[in-house]
Parts: sequence; C-alpha cells; structure tokens
Amino acid sequence: MAGAESSHINGNPNSDDSSTPGDNESLMQMGSKSVEELAKTLQKSMNLDKKHAFWETQPVEQFGEDQDEDEDEEEDEEEDEEEGPIDHPHDVSEIRTQPYTLPDHYEWCTCDVSSDETAAEIYSLLSTNYVEDDENMFRFNYSKEFLRWALQPPGYFTSWHIGVRGQANKKLVAFISGVPARIRVRDRTILMAEINFLCVHKKLRSKRLAPVLIKEVTRRVHLENIWQAVYTAGVVLPTPIVTCQYWHRSLNPKKLIDVGFSRLGARMTMSRTIKLYRLPDNTVTPGFRQMERHDVPAIRRLLQAYLAQFVVAPDFSDKDVEYWLLPIENVISSYVVEDPESREITDFCSFYTLPSTILGNKNHTDLKAAYSYYNVATKTPLLQLMNDALIVAKREKYDVFNALDIMHNQSFLKDLKFGPGDGHLHYYLYNYRLNAAMKPSALGLVLL
Repeated sequence: MAGAESSHINGNPNSDDSSTPGDNESLMQMGSKSVEELAKTLQKSMNLDKKHAFWETQPVEQFGEDQDEDEDEEEDEEEDEEEGPIDHPHDVSEIRTQPYTLPDHYEWCTCDVSSDETAAEIYSLLSTNYVEDDENMFRFNYSKEFLRWALQPPGYFTSWHIGVRGQANKKLVAFISGVPARIRVRDRTILMAEINFLCVHKKLRSKRLAPVLIKEVTRRVHLENIWQAVYTAGVVLPTPIVTCQYWHRSLNPKKLIDVGFSRLGARMTMSRTIKLYRLPDNTVTPGFRQMERHDVPAIRRLLQAYLAQFVVAPDFSDKDVEYWLLPIENVISSYVVEDPESREITDFCSFYTLPSTILGNKNHTDLKAAYSYYNVATKTPLLQLMNDALIVAKREKYDVFNALDIMHNQSFLKDLKFGPGDGHLHYYLYNYRLNAAMKPSALGLVLL
C-alpha cells in the first residue's frame, strides 16, 4: 500500500529520433486511455485466473464483477443504484476487541511517532525494507520529519500506527498505518482511513504478515466507527478504481543519467541534454511567493472550488489546509500567487519531498525528488505556474520533479519536458464500489 511507486524516465522527452524502438515518441502517446487499457489488459490476462486468497475475502470489488459497457440504459440505472458501500456498517459493539493472532515469537505494538526513538525505528525499517523499483536501484527514504507529517494530521489515532516486534529482542519488523480523512466520492463525503506504509522486513516475507497487518488496521479503524478506506499500490489487486502513471521532469539530468534513473536520448550528448532541461534562475509570475499561515482560508477556497470537479477528492477544512500545506523544510513546499494590485490569492502550487536511496552506485547515495501535490490555477496559466514550481525546485537542489497524470496535470506534462516513467500507481477503495472505472483526469486525490 505504498503511497508512491518508484519508476524511471524512459528516455529523453524531446528525442529527435522517433523511430528508435521503445523511445519516448511512442511512450509519449500513452495518455490516460492507454494506461486504462493497460490496466484492464493486465487484469484480464493475469488476475482473472490468479487467486487473491486474502482479497477475495474482503469487501472490495472483485475481478470480473464489472458489467459490459454496452448494457442498456435500464441496466445502467440499476448499476448506478448499487454504487456505494459493499458491506453496510456494523455496530461497533460487534467488532472484536482483541487483536488478531500473530505467528509465534512476535507481538503487536502501537508506534508513537512523537517519540524520537520510535520514529527512528520506523524510519530504519522503511529505509531498508520499503518500496524499491523493479531493478532494485532505488528505495524510498522517508525522513523522520516526513513520517511525522504524514502520520499526525488533525484527528489522527495513535492506535492506527501499528507495529510488529520480535518478542525476544523487541526489534520492529513490520508496520502499517492509517490516518483519518474526509474523502468525497461524487456527491458523498465519507470519513475514511487512508492506509499507507505497509512494510514487512525482507526476512519475514514468508510468514504472511501483510494480511494480518491489514486485518488488524481494519479492526482498529472499525472500532472508530469508520467503514471505508482508500489506499494505493504499485501492483494490481482486486480492483483499481483508477490506474495512474508517473511522469518525471529532469532537474539534474547528468546525475539522473549517471545513476541509471534516466538514459541519454538517441542522438543526444550530455551537454545537449543539460541544455535541454535548463531552467531560468528566477520565477516569472508576479506575486509568486511562499505560502504563509494567513493564506490558509484563501487556499482552502481555491482548493474547494477546484476539487469539486473530480469524482474522488479530499474535503479539506481550514485545519487540514494549514496542516498539509503550510511549508515544512524538506517535507512540503507550497507557493501562492498574490495579485500585486488586489492582494488576492489567485493561484497555488505545492510539492512534497521524498528522497530515495541510490543502491549500488559509487558516486551517489541519495536522489532528491519533488512530488507534485495540489495545484490550482485560476488567473495564471497552469503551465506557467508549474514552470515556476520547477524553477524553485531546481533552485533548492532537487534532482527530479515527479507528477502523476491526475487532475489537470496532463495539460502541462509534455510541454514542460516531463517524460513518462515505467511505473504505474493503482488507487483502491475498501468497502466502496464505483459503478465505472475512472480516468486519471477524474481523480483529485494525492496519497503520500
């Protein structure tokens, strides 16, 4: 249930050799439609015959349940009525009060990330055992400050930060987390759990701890009278509501090529590549500045109006906006455009910091990556706003700027020289059925 998936740039986004097999010209043509087709093909060819022993017992939409797209209107109306919870809420008194049973020699613990010692343990577990790319070249390296930001939003439950320890040495060997969030699905706003950071020590993967962790966090979420959840994964499970693709914009192309994150394009030299990705030293939008606390109400209004157009999106309060978007060094960066004459906040952009450890490279150990978060453009063209975001990220020594093809992001990706990655991210709802798969452009939710 990773919040993001490592992927690489497939070549040079402005390669002048469109005939090279596997280069960007063909990859650039992969819009949201082809990504959806890819996901459907994967599901049909791999997963209809593949048993998901755990997920088949859970209230999630199963493969093969979706109806044929050519059904008549009457059937479509019936399908519309079925959208919503798969299992209706139980009484909290019916939920078991005892944790699920772990394998011998292991015990549950609740992880207080406010504790420096516990935060260091979670950091250590994730930094050595969490998400890696398919080639095992990069591994996410969440900082302790990032983990605290991600796990302690308004109204969080410490009981949802769940660890497994060895009984003998008390070493943390597995972790899963949930945080509460108000998520709007079409016209319904639902209090859900956002599930993240599912991680089991590599040496214990054969003990099938992951299903027990998921059942335990589900039990604890239910005890708070919350019955739905949202999560992401880089693998196809039953059944994604949407499949998104990561795009990457080189900010330090020489380093990215040196460490194998991207490759030199056909008929491109290093000097030409560096020149291709060069950015101005200064932003161009008048009134572009870092977000401040007094901007919170204006940003909330911008977000509320913008996110209303998407099928699935968060419902942010002022407290949420302050918590998730007020800048924290090396965690979250947020910028506004303040009209020089009216002093009105007209536009907003943000990105969070998620570095990766570079595995097996003599010259480099860390990759500093910015991830596009929430962006709203009303007066400034989105293309110009995001170019300013790239400029400040470059100035702050980021190596790459990543973005999913969700919301309106597709409108700037190619023009700003983003290249499509080879990783896809699948979004899932727990105990909630949509009556149709979404396009990435209908998704307004970013999970960390």
